[in-house]
Amino acid sequence: MNGPVTVARRILQFNEELTETTLKLPPGFTVINPFSGPQKERVREVTTAFYNKYYDDDKPRRLVLGSSPARRGTAVTGVPFEDAKLLESETGVDVGGYAVSRPSAGFLHDVISRYGGREKFYADFVMSFVCPLGLARTNAKGKEVNCNYYESKKLLALLHSFLVDALERQLAFGIDTSVCYCIGSGENFAFLSKVNESQRFFRKIVPLEHPRFITQYNRDREEEFAEKYLSAFRGRDD
Repeated sequence: MNGPVTVARRILQFNEELTETTLKLPPGFTVINPFSGPQKERVREVTTAFYNKYYDDDKPRRLVLGSSPARRGTAVTGVPFEDAKLLESETGVDVGGYAVSRPSAGFLHDVISRYGGREKFYADFVMSFVCPLGLARTNAKGKEVNCNYYESKKLLALLHSFLVDALERQLAFGIDTSVCYCIGSGENFAFLSKVNESQRFFRKIVPLEHPRFITQYNRDREEEFAEKYLSAFRGRDD
């Protein structure tokens, strides 16, 4: 490809590589891949517009990592932690045909706004996932529900090499590895910390409570958690 290799091009190339990814999973588990699913052309259009809007440069950014895309969230839009309505209203990107709104995205929307807005936030950070593809499992009632890569030892064992490789490839976006922010202060932070002990991807990992934990179980403490996020992102988490 001609032209400068921007952060946007690196991320979009990573997404393109994910279209060809196949994963071996235990029975009852499935992969949700927005980049090769039925909406792949729409996802490609949305992600290209989004990343070219906010990442059309070669500036180093810090990484913010969730666990994996939600089946009705990022697996719909292809953009981490952006629900469809906010993605359209805040970026000007047309996301017609999607109608998904997530409480987690709402909390992060507020944090990003208070940080200084999307232009400022995305100039400093890349949001992504330890497992960049969505995962689902079939529950006892036969219904497909979200699951995380760490939900069973067998699942994690099968995904381990993919997860480590995906983390390493995401560093090639042009990431400032002095600090990584981990959304999910429990199992996601534990796994990422363990990998980091051997791989030394990041100098420091800062755990942050998951927005779902905040909005569903600690709504009366949202302000406290929002301030924790902002302090961490502004480098005042020590």
